[in-house]
Amino acid sequence: MTTSHVNGHGTEDSDNEKQGDEPQKHREMAVDCPGDLGTRAMPIRRSAQLERIRQQQEDMRRRREEEGKKQELDVNSSMRLKKLAQTFPKTGIDNPIFDTEEGLILESPSRAVKVLEVEDLLCSLKEIQHTLVDSQSQDDLYLLLQLVQNVDFQNAFRIHNAVAVHMNKASPPYPLIPNAQEVTHEHVLKSSHHKEGQELNDLLNAPHIQALLLAHDKVAEQEMMPESVSEEKFYENIGQYGDEMVKIVRIEKARDIPLGATVRNELDSVIISRIVKGGAAEKSGLLHEGDEILEINGLEIRGKDVNDVFELLAEMHGTLSFVLIPSQQARPPPTRETVVHVKAHFDYDPTDDPYVPCRELGLSFQKGDILHIISQDDPNWWQAYRDGDEDNQPLAGLVPGKSFQQQREAMKQTIEEDKEPEKSGKLWCAKKNKKKRKKVLYNANKNDDYDNEEILTYEEMSLYHQPANRKRPIVLIGPQNCGQTELRLRLMNSEADRFAAAVPHTTRNRRDNEVAGRDYHFVSRQTFEADLAAGKFIEYGEHEKNMYGTSVDSVRQVINSGKICLLSLHTQVLKMLRNSDLKPYIIFIAPPSQERLRALLAKEGRNPKPEELREIIEKAREMEQNNGHYFDTAIVNTDLDKAFQELLRLINKLDTEPQWVPSSWLR
Repeated sequence: MTTSHVNGHGTEDSDNEKQGDEPQKHREMAVDCPGDLGTRAMPIRRSAQLERIRQQQEDMRRRREEEGKKQELDVNSSMRLKKLAQTFPKTGIDNPIFDTEEGLILESPSRAVKVLEVEDLLCSLKEIQHTLVDSQSQDDLYLLLQLVQNVDFQNAFRIHNAVAVHMNKASPPYPLIPNAQEVTHEHVLKSSHHKEGQELNDLLNAPHIQALLLAHDKVAEQEMMPESVSEEKFYENIGQYGDEMVKIVRIEKARDIPLGATVRNELDSVIISRIVKGGAAEKSGLLHEGDEILEINGLEIRGKDVNDVFELLAEMHGTLSFVLIPSQQARPPPTRETVVHVKAHFDYDPTDDPYVPCRELGLSFQKGDILHIISQDDPNWWQAYRDGDEDNQPLAGLVPGKSFQQQREAMKQTIEEDKEPEKSGKLWCAKKNKKKRKKVLYNANKNDDYDNEEILTYEEMSLYHQPANRKRPIVLIGPQNCGQTELRLRLMNSEADRFAAAVPHTTRNRRDNEVAGRDYHFVSRQTFEADLAAGKFIEYGEHEKNMYGTSVDSVRQVINSGKICLLSLHTQVLKMLRNSDLKPYIIFIAPPSQERLRALLAKEGRNPKPEELREIIEKAREMEQNNGHYFDTAIVNTDLDKAFQELLRLINKLDTEPQWVPSSWLR
């Protein structure tokens, strides 16, 4: 099977081309692909009348050349005629030009016509008569005067002029584009700082000019529409397919609604590969994957390359008449499509994906983007919109399906491990030894080793609006010295009646100035270990032979009081926290550039070494890479005051706007 693909700018991709330095090719071609999914300039179509006129002019010119070649012209006489033409005004009959090889007078249909009357010709000949000195030229001119004064010649001359005016009459200007009104709103003019540009912008936006452009676009749209095939001719063409079972489909396609289909070649056949959501084909329900296209508006498609099909469909709109051989594949019964909302846990760029079947329909996204999956008919390639792009994106885009993405990521990891098994082993040992040497205050209550075998793709999400009396806890995550501790304390001190911290548990003895239930929950080690075994702690640790921990119940107490619970946790506990019923809102506090981080720490009287700054930035990168799928948002702390204002804005937004949360929270 030979398949090919044309991108939005007309470049061709084919599966049967060689590999190596050439880019990866794709299997399907998106026809009539608009906007940021691929644009293509509409070819200019000449009207049938203009083409017939030009053809007649070309035939007339060819006949005159053939007649001129048959005549035996006297060379000396021809040279005198050339000399005569050089002194004659260049506004002769039909604005003639002189062929430089044979001296024949030919018409130039592309030049303006200036018709001379018989009287003008006689006057010109009489004026020239006084400039000729040799007897031969005088004799030639005398013969010309006799010819021009002949009544039959004058009648023929007038008939010629009448025909010439009709044949060379300029046809009405052909529209170049059907959206002149839209072009006037381009940013180039609006951003002009020159007086002339601003005046032109004001002129083009005047109401009467806009009305004129609107009228132009309406006429141009009709003029550029391909001529429809008569019903009689249409049904005559169907007879050529003999006993093949064909169906006739008519689809109304407006200019602003793309057809929304991809096609591929199978030998001489053009097959519909995919029906894309949002296009005219999908809305009509009349075209199906696997149908073979025989004709479109009377134009035969079988035997054409998919590139030619693209050229045909690029300029077609209005009523499209398809002659098809229906697909023999059994179609499943129609089902009501259910939109699934997912959060992407990886970056995707279709231009770098060798497997995407149609690059122009590939939908790029970044980790954390919300995707609306509207079709999973193809398990490998789902159709989706990015959240917020539905109005601006007429067609759905292609994104890798969950199982397909997991399979190729697993294969990629296997290949990478096979390439560097020894290096990977050494790194693992180094991390393990370092972890043993470092004393950690807090540990998760469950196995805190991140499940590296889990391949993250998508997570199903739903919209959630927090109740006024049950605020979501705010969790600040980030490496040390990035400001999350300072931001948490500033929130606590600025609005003590709004924010509160969860009271931790401890096994140490109460001090004189401490109040149980306010500073700590003081419990015995036996009670602490029992609660730990029951999974009641979000995090815990041991310091100077005393146990400390933050329990789920202590966080819940703050939530039940109507306040916002502020937490500053380690990334190891995020998985457990998200699996609880607390519905946390997790904010990652990221460090700025190395120089900016040095300046921030200098304000606090610190003078970190360059390697310490690099370690902070590297730690932040590692945290985002391993746990970024848990983060709801991120703040880059370039300035503590600005970061605090941004943190407040995000927290306030939870009261006014619904947020995307895992669907498992709401079940």
